[in-house]
Amino acid sequence: MRRLFLYWCLVVGVICDRKNDENESKVVHISQGSVRGYKDPEVDIFVFYGIPYAKAPTGPNKFKAPLPAPIWSETLEAVNKDIICHQSKEFLQMYNFTDKNIQEDCLIANVYVPNTNNNNLPVVVYVHGGGFQIGFGDLVTPKNLVKRKDVIVVTFNYRLGVQGFLCLGTEYAPGNAGMKDQVALLQWVKKNIASFGGNPYDVTLDGCSAGSAAIDLLLLSPLTEGLFTKAIPESGSNTAVWSLQQDPLKIAKDYAKLLNFTNVDDFYALEEFYKTASYDMLVSYAFLDNTDSTFGFTLCVERDTGEDKFLDDTPVNLLKRGKYKKVPLLYGFTNMEGLFRLPLFEQWRDKMNEKFSDFLPADLQFENEKQRDEVAEQIKKIYFKDSPVSSDTITGFVDYFTDIVFAYPALRSIKLQVEAGNDKIYLYEYSFVEEVNVPEQYPNLRGANHCAQTMAVFDGTFFADRDEKNISDDLRNVKATVRDLWSNFIKTGNPVPKGSSYPVWPPANAGGSPYMEIGRELELREALLEERVRFWDAIYEQYYRPPVAPPAPPAKHSEL
Repeated sequence: MRRLFLYWCLVVGVICDRKNDENESKVVHISQGSVRGYKDPEVDIFVFYGIPYAKAPTGPNKFKAPLPAPIWSETLEAVNKDIICHQSKEFLQMYNFTDKNIQEDCLIANVYVPNTNNNNLPVVVYVHGGGFQIGFGDLVTPKNLVKRKDVIVVTFNYRLGVQGFLCLGTEYAPGNAGMKDQVALLQWVKKNIASFGGNPYDVTLDGCSAGSAAIDLLLLSPLTEGLFTKAIPESGSNTAVWSLQQDPLKIAKDYAKLLNFTNVDDFYALEEFYKTASYDMLVSYAFLDNTDSTFGFTLCVERDTGEDKFLDDTPVNLLKRGKYKKVPLLYGFTNMEGLFRLPLFEQWRDKMNEKFSDFLPADLQFENEKQRDEVAEQIKKIYFKDSPVSSDTITGFVDYFTDIVFAYPALRSIKLQVEAGNDKIYLYEYSFVEEVNVPEQYPNLRGANHCAQTMAVFDGTFFADRDEKNISDDLRNVKATVRDLWSNFIKTGNPVPKGSSYPVWPPANAGGSPYMEIGRELELREALLEERVRFWDAIYEQYYRPPVAPPAPPAKHSEL
């Protein structure tokens, strides 16, 4: 048996160290050297933490694309769980992540491998959320999914906020560095995942919120050809107002002013400010509460700087042209995404009554302020009738932010993707909620919060029920069902393949029909949010403001 065991280790490129259950480990040979991961103390899986997949440039080059991954001669002990990228310290303190190790060179991957002799397993790459401003790879962990022994999951860090998404359109800050990190990670997976027992030609992208929008944008990038085969965008899309900067240069100027730099109209002085500013200064703010539903430094349409561009046109234009990779998608959101804005209700209520136009999404433009106010009142009436924004109309508040931030952009993207020829988009709305999760102050708000479907599939830092020993039978059943659907899709490209006991689930058409309602039971339904989508289609057809690339830098004085 010992000989057979060692033979299997050699066949799959893994050296196994049996020692004892507590310290059982595997050494895997990858392109950079050897890495040792250990068996998880609670779940029957092996985990490799903190493997560098690329190197983040530093100093004045810190906004550029990532550099090649380092190599090493000694076996890397893959046990470092705490490396994260620079981000708001307020966020880290709020969620008790102050023990994390913030580094400039933060581009690491974590690989979760089932304890099985099988290889050539499907691979999931999970992109974390956080508005492109906060978060880290293991904010969500996949242990309960991986222990099913039929999938390998990779989580990872990418650069955030200013470091990841400053977009000046210059050699030093071309834009989308954080997305180029994600491309580098996918290239690393393609090159190395077979050594862990994974299939490099069967890679599914998964992610929630900003991770979902990132996935939807990875679909459109010319840099990702051949790097994945399926995708699961959960509550975030490529047409969302917050996924791209509307005017990158203006955002860079406005943020520099916040940091007390005043010479913003001198372009090269502005660039020099960002090149020399400390990381601590650059992460002073995280723009997750803007009234226009933007998040500050996110993706941008890139101008030509002589380097590979992640995104060379607006998502809407790319979707309409249809010249991008069309892969099976398991695409959806929750029925009350807007609950994520509930903590701001008391702060925003009176302001919304005074000037609702301040809360319109930033990707709408108008001829003048009068027209803007008129359209704002028209929109307000749809959600609040003739009543003010108040506790009595709190459902309208939630529905409004559900629609403008998540639901309508997702359905708009799906429509454009179906029209471009993708006939394998499986649409869902997740609506399961337990009484314990209903806000006490607003008992009528019975719905699933932002990314609740992710909590059903994964476990991790934010989830109090991550060990799943003390949860209700209802939640346990829903988790089992959702994991089955997701696993089916990961393995076959269809959440309900032939022979499944679940209800038949056909792909959606351009009108968002049919879709699967995922609650205590599964129910196939017709068009999702049909009237609200029709209303927003009319608004966006008339008033849509596409994001712009940064302008060409002015000539330097020495060039005049």
